[in-house]
Amino acid sequence: MRHPDDDSFADDRSTPDGLLQTADRALQVLLCFDRERTEWGVTEIAEEFGFNKSIAQRLLATLAHRGFLIADADTRRYRIGPSAMAVGRAWERSGSLRTMVEPILRELSAKTGASAILAVPDNLHMRAVAAVDGSDGPLRMYPLVGELYPAHAGATSKAFYAYLPAQQRQLLFAGRPVARFTDRTVTEAGALEADFLQIRQQGYAATVGEYDSHVAAVAVLVSVRGEPYGSLSLAGPEESFDHPEQHVPLLRHAAQQIERRLTGRLRARKD
Repeated sequence: MRHPDDDSFADDRSTPDGLLQTADRALQVLLCFDRERTEWGVTEIAEEFGFNKSIAQRLLATLAHRGFLIADADTRRYRIGPSAMAVGRAWERSGSLRTMVEPILRELSAKTGASAILAVPDNLHMRAVAAVDGSDGPLRMYPLVGELYPAHAGATSKAFYAYLPAQQRQLLFAGRPVARFTDRTVTEAGALEADFLQIRQQGYAATVGEYDSHVAAVAVLVSVRGEPYGSLSLAGPEESFDHPEQHVPLLRHAAQQIERRLTGRLRARKD
């Protein structure tokens, strides 16, 4: 049975014909929870979307019922819930992300001759979720997808971890051994922090032989809705991948393409 309050959607044309307006509104509400606004109240949602309070309350309560939001009984405000995390993890591991970004990686690899890699955080590593081999051949004797790159070694990881708050990085590294993979691997805490600061200042990470001997890499952050999401990198043999920094504009453009595909819009990153 149609609820009387649903009539308030009748004149809203932002939902394409043929789609359910109520479902679309609920998804819009869910998507408004981000780093800039981690919690919302009924009145705020009503004002933000032009709903009456009854509809705003029902939408929030429905999302909370299915675990996508959590209601604070004391403040009567809502925050993102565990079901959103479960869906996000399922998405990353489903192969859909790989299918979506591989055309961008193929174009990037074709223009540079290097291997192109999209990686997302996995505890103290970055996990390659999509990769395309460069013209010089594969970097591994096995597929790169699934490869784990340690947080402290190599551009693929550093381009992401440099954008975490310093306190969060310190908590991640505190009390943990920092492995040396080559004679170029940076393991001293102060030197690592200096590297992360420089990466933030210049907007990209570039390394040679920190994780794999004789492999050069350059990487940029991929952000989604203003949040650090992963890294996009190019890598190749040191002897044939000269001056990888020249590819930073291409990397940034490709990172923006990935963000558009993941969100349908582009937001400026706040460093």
